Amino acid sequence: MNRGMNMGLSCEWCGSEAKNGENNVYWELPDGTRAIQITEAPAVVCDTCGMEYQTDEVTKEIEDQLFLVDTKKIPKTLSYQELMALPRLLKRNYFDFSS
Repeated sequence: MNRGMNMGLSCEWCGSEAKNGENNVYWELPDGTRAIQITEAPAVVCDTCGMEYQTDEVTKEIEDQLFLVDTKKIPKTLSYQELMALPRLLKRNYFDFSS
């Protein structure tokens, strides 16, 4: 997925030209105890079909970060930047064998 300068970015749902944007998302914590709201999350926005979604890369960034931080210290709502700035308990997700 091309995340730079909107050049050649197309909607995965309808194939029309799309643009980079932000939206608010709700995410279940890895331990399943609760969900949080993440504001200003990077998103692909399609004016043609109205879809707003996170790329696979952003989804992986969020999931990895939630796995690596102390989730008890995460408030009910925080911005994407605040989430990504939280201190990690581990340097990386050693349980992710996909890469």
